[in-house]
Amino acid sequence: MRRAASRQAPRPDSPLHPLRVRDQDEEIRALARSTVQAAMEVLAGIRPVHQLSRRLDPRCLAVLHHRASLIRRELARSASPSLAKLHKNSVVRSVRACEVAPGVYEASAVVVDDVRARAVAIRLERSKQVWRVTELVVG
Repeated sequence: MRRAASRQAPRPDSPLHPLRVRDQDEEIRALARSTVQAAMEVLAGIRPVHQLSRRLDPRCLAVLHHRASLIRRELARSASPSLAKLHKNSVVRSVRACEVAPGVYEASAVVVDDVRARAVAIRLERSKQVWRVTELVVG
């Protein structure tokens, strides 16, 4: 009898918060990783900025678009070989995330490209059951 009782599934009303929190942390890290990778591709000129419009709030999207425009303008103006390699072949090496408030996470990522390694910080907020990036800072 004891064996049968020990094999029973947990009651539906029993708390499984640690598992849910862990799953949410993994979801946030994956979302942060893909968002940072996409943002670096925008800065490299290989992805259109509007592809991030669902993930980034309008202010972040405008800031990213402005920075990408500045990079393109400077590339057209100067023939610097190091500037041409800036943001090219970017790879997200690591991502760390921390819940700072209910429904709010901050994450940092290390990104390596052809020229250097850089840090990227993002803030994600849950709004209407969707995670939105409300801050994006590329170092």
